[in-house]
Amino acid sequence: MTLSRRTLLKGAGLGALALSASALPFRARAAGNLTIGLIYVGPRDDFGWNQAHAVGAAALKSIPGVTVVEEENVPETSAVSKTMESMIELDGASLLFPTSFGYFDPFMIDAAKKYPDVEFRHPTSLWDPKKHPMNLGGYFCYLDQAHYVNGIAAGLSTSTNKIGYIAAKPIALVLRNINAFTTGVRKVNPNAEVRLIITGEWSLPVREAEAANALADAGCDVIACHVDSPKVIVETAEKRGVKSVGHNADQSSLAPKGFITGAELKWGTVYTAYADLLTKGEKLPNENYGGYDRDMVQSTAFGAGASEEAKKAALAAIEELKAGKPYFVGPIKSNTGKLISAETIELYDPSLWGTDYLVEGVVGSIT
Repeated sequence: MTLSRRTLLKGAGLGALALSASALPFRARAAGNLTIGLIYVGPRDDFGWNQAHAVGAAALKSIPGVTVVEEENVPETSAVSKTMESMIELDGASLLFPTSFGYFDPFMIDAAKKYPDVEFRHPTSLWDPKKHPMNLGGYFCYLDQAHYVNGIAAGLSTSTNKIGYIAAKPIALVLRNINAFTTGVRKVNPNAEVRLIITGEWSLPVREAEAANALADAGCDVIACHVDSPKVIVETAEKRGVKSVGHNADQSSLAPKGFITGAELKWGTVYTAYADLLTKGEKLPNENYGGYDRDMVQSTAFGAGASEEAKKAALAAIEELKAGKPYFVGPIKSNTGKLISAETIELYDPSLWGTDYLVEGVVGSIT
């Protein structure tokens, strides 16, 4: 159900990380309580990006003395500035997680300057210590790792060797997920190809349905995606008798016959850790990134679409990722034949943030 009003969730038990007490806002120290605000660009039950953050917010309910203030369907305009001000001025929030890409610049930057005693954290790598306030920062779950696992499972669950991928925008964060997925597919099934369709927006349900149908018509028997809410894509694939893998949150209930597994963001690890840091009077990190090894991503439980071989290989891949084993093994070439790297790219190599290419095996282009 979409809520038109802000929802208050009160906490009750846990933590994991940690601003010096003198750096904390007075209201948080004096009352012994902590109010955290989360802002979503869409509904919290979208089976995608927003839901993944809402699941993380729900984890905060177990922490004593923590109140979570949420507001959904806030556009990437000055509206988010008003929401942040309201959470700070009226609700006493001392930590804000505005969760949409377009909230950062200029809205979060301006708010951080205006409220230097409030902490602001954004789920990207956009924060730059050379030009942004120190009470601002970024955190991100390396979902490319889980997309690599998706690819392994998909590559062993296809019979046509044609796999579809529907992506929102050709930006680095999306491209690295496509590349990770394709790398996983090709590792276990070198004969398979990944056919890419880019919709141009984070949420275009009609276009997403059209893309899923077009891929099914082209013979793809597995469809993957990177859009805000995979709901329409997964449901369309299920109707067409096509298997699917998930993105952002758990979509398994939408495809009881064809769902394989999914790449889930585990924001709760970050949110509960940050709440614990603040309640202990310790400083928040300005940057915080991780994957399976830091419990910041997870794979959705296997569905009926996963073969036994796919399950075994996917679980093995997760263990390798937890151990730090890279999967972009050199030499790496683009799907246009360009040499991207003669060397292996490590799991957390900074170059991944600048991904501007598609790897071998992808049928499609960025433009």
